[in-house]
Order: sequence, then structure tokens, then C-alpha cells
Amino acid sequence: MSSGLEAIANELRRLQRDGVDRIFVKDHTLRLLVPKRDAQDGQESKPAKSPDHADLKELVERTSRSHKKPEVAAKATIKATNLPDALPLPEAPQIELPEGDAATQLAWLRERVLACDVCKAHLSEQGQVVFGCGSPQADIFFCGEAPGADEELAGEPFAGKAGQLLAKIISAMGLSQETVYLATIMNWRPQHDKPYGDRPPSIEEMRFCLPYLQAQIEIIRPKVIIALGNVAVTGLLGHDPNRKMGAIRGTWSAFKGIPLMATFHPSYLIRNDTLKTKRMVWEDMLQVMEKCGLDVSEKQRGFFLPRHGQ
Repeated sequence: MSSGLEAIANELRRLQRDGVDRIFVKDHTLRLLVPKRDAQDGQESKPAKSPDHADLKELVERTSRSHKKPEVAAKATIKATNLPDALPLPEAPQIELPEGDAATQLAWLRERVLACDVCKAHLSEQGQVVFGCGSPQADIFFCGEAPGADEELAGEPFAGKAGQLLAKIISAMGLSQETVYLATIMNWRPQHDKPYGDRPPSIEEMRFCLPYLQAQIEIIRPKVIIALGNVAVTGLLGHDPNRKMGAIRGTWSAFKGIPLMATFHPSYLIRNDTLKTKRMVWEDMLQVMEKCGLDVSEKQRGFFLPRHGQ
């Protein structure tokens, strides 16, 4: 193995320890990692060159979540700016909420988001603009990553398998989806030119959608925001190349003065279905419950702990 590939392997191991479960690479970088077969003699030829520092930096920096398997997701991502039909983003919208109760304000905001020309311009042929759902009086505000294929078809957040798992987590907390609020960091699914996989949103895309998300938070006025996954954390707290999900998971920060808990996205639990990862997320939920003043039973405190003899 060349020194360049060894460096990549070591960096991937480090990212895995930090809780990163997806690495997105460009096609030209991916080709550097795949030996080509010589058509004349049938022998495998060496790559033209080992990945240089710029290629390695690109490889390790483009990380996010996806509902696809790692090998599929790795092939599926390109920069939004490389899309042949990519649309420039205008300045982020300014939101002035009307007078009224939370339900009235949410209805007004939902209508505005669904009518947003920029959001609609980035939809796929069958895609829908995604807006939050849940209780206007929710104490807990769950914020996920960009919508995936299931979400863009349903027009609601957490419509796929990750949403089903999140519903079980909420139920284990003694709550229901009708008593919390669910939202995503983006109003549309980031498009790309491949027939499979998801692309993480760009900083510019998240920046444009943030005022719509912030307005929902302002209306709901939750006691706690739960940022599910690195994309949600980045969208809410801003881009920080030194921030590692494995390090900040289970810790408190704040968004506009509201306590924010960072934890793994449910899709991460689906791909890393171990008692350890389940317990890590559950301990984060216990902190949230205590912060919100919810009763926590001894049974709940014991969820996802190893049984005696295991």
C-alpha cells in the first residue's frame, strides 16, 4: 500500500472512532483509489499517482449522513456547484412573523416556505418542499439533517426508517410525535446527478434555509433543541472543521439561548446497531428529559444496559 493510501486508511479509522459514518468523495478522487486493468496485457496498473494532500483533505472533509450503504454513498456525492443545472442562491430570507398564537404563526410560515421560489426551484421532479411538523407547544425540538428520498416524497421530516426509529425513541421517553416538534436543517433534498445516494447540503444551502428553521424555533420556543447528526449541528452552530461528532455528542451547547443537545442521527443507529451506540444516544435523551423536567423512571434509566452475564 502506498504511503498516500496508508494515510487515507489511518484517517478513515480516526473518523470512525469520532463517530463519522460516511465519507463523500468526488469521482476523480475515487478513481485514484481503484486500480485500473491494462486492456492489453490484463495486468493491473498502478494509479497514475498517489492521492496528494489536496485529495486527502477533500476526502476527509466531505463527511455527512446518508440512508445508503457506505460504498454507495461514497460514489454518489458531488459538490452542488458542479451540477450542470445548479442554481445560484440569493440572500437568505428575512422573516417577520405576524401577530397571533403559535399555531397561527406556524400556519403562516408553512405557507410561505411551501411557496418559496428558491426552495421549489431545487426540487426534483416528484419532490416536495419539506416543512416541520408536531406540536406548536412542544418542549423538545428535534432537528435532523437534509431531507432524503422518503422525506421529499412525503413533504415531511423523518418519513423513512430513521423516522420510525426516532418514533420509538420518542415513545421510550414517554412522549409521542404529537407532543414534540420535528424539523430538518433544509427545506429541500440536495440534488445531484447520480441515480442513487444523498448529497450533504452545502454551507450556502444551509445558510439560506436557516431563517426558516430559526423562525420555527422562535414560534415553538422549546426548552431543548436536539441536533441529530453532524449536518444538523453544523447547520445550527455553524461550520467548524475542528468539531468532531464523536467528541461533542452528549454535550450541551446553545442556539439563540436555547439549550442544544448534540447526538447521533437515527440513521447512524441503524447502520451501527449495537447496544453501546443505543445506550449512548439514550443517555443523551435522559439528559434532555431531565433538562425538561420530565419524570424519569428506574426502568427508563436502565434501557440499553448490558444484562447480567453478558
